[in-house]
Amino acid sequence: MVDVDIDELLLKLKAIRRELRAEYLQPHDSPWIVGFSGGKDSTLLLHLVVECLLTVAPDERSRRVFIVSNDTLVESPVFQTFVDKMLTQLRDNIDALRIPVEVVRTHPLPEESFWVNLLGKGYPAPNRSFRWCTDRMKIRPTSRFIREQVSKSGEAILLLGVRSSESSTRSASIARHSDAAGGRLSPHSDHKGVWIFSPIKNLTTGEVWCALTNNRPPWGGTYRDVRTLYKNALGGECPFVVSNDDAPSCGSNSARFGCWTCTVVEKDSSIESLIAAGHEDLLPLADFRNRLKAVSEDPECRSKVRRNGLPGLGPLTFDARRTLLEELLAIQNETGMELISPLEVRLVREQWAVDQAENSYRELAKIAAIQERVLSSSAA
Repeated sequence: MVDVDIDELLLKLKAIRRELRAEYLQPHDSPWIVGFSGGKDSTLLLHLVVECLLTVAPDERSRRVFIVSNDTLVESPVFQTFVDKMLTQLRDNIDALRIPVEVVRTHPLPEESFWVNLLGKGYPAPNRSFRWCTDRMKIRPTSRFIREQVSKSGEAILLLGVRSSESSTRSASIARHSDAAGGRLSPHSDHKGVWIFSPIKNLTTGEVWCALTNNRPPWGGTYRDVRTLYKNALGGECPFVVSNDDAPSCGSNSARFGCWTCTVVEKDSSIESLIAAGHEDLLPLADFRNRLKAVSEDPECRSKVRRNGLPGLGPLTFDARRTLLEELLAIQNETGMELISPLEVRLVREQWAVDQAENSYRELAKIAAIQERVLSSSAA
């Protein structure tokens, strides 16, 4: 671990706690929405928020706080188990802590899930130029929840565990928003009525780990699993995102744990590291992820007509979609993991029927057009 000046860290944490408390006690009732991805940064943010609430007198804990975690439905099983465990522990202890916290899980709509898009509509596996997954599976679900809260309260404050030291791009973004706002809150670029609050933005990676290592969760347990997960997965998490500005974080060159189906990266070092660390049950998932990528990149597995009816490399063929679904269901039976829900399987097959009907209509329209040209020529 990188050497950390403990005295400096304690001063920073004290300032963050003071800032959190001051913002919470502001004379308005705009709810707090805490973005929780399950990684080290959002875990420390969650820790500090709960600590803050515990320092506020019970009769002053009037502002609602939502801990929002998005499940894409194709998260790494190891990572999702870890996140579920932490949130369950928090949820089970909220009443005892007497804090106004609600744990919220967001998901993509069934018709916008990864499998309905890929196996149903035939979208090729996501890549850097066609990253359709982030918007449907991450941004839209959380954005819907945020809009609901703004509709109810007029405004909402979104707390994010972003840090300037993560990257030069992140640092510039944080500085730009801070300069524009001139205070601790900055307006969200995509959501009217939403203010962004980034309390841990000035902490370094070493300071985050030091803070977690030397503290226990206020809701019980330890942070040992967080350290183990990072060690075994070789890196970081795909972060909590609520706009397209954040999307490049998914599929970056660094090793990250997130969706086991992620084909935006050329090689999934994270899942390979987890397998090497003893999670051999992930091997069929890693192989199928590579299969998705290979099939999507094979022109023979793609329609020669796009979904808009124009010529070009289009969706996966029906044969490719059927084969991939059969293979996925076989892996599900083999591993005992629910990789695709019964509802998704039904929606996939319903989409096939819709697409086949549309293809038949196009063929009939072509035949009719040819016949009309022949009749016109004969009449002339």
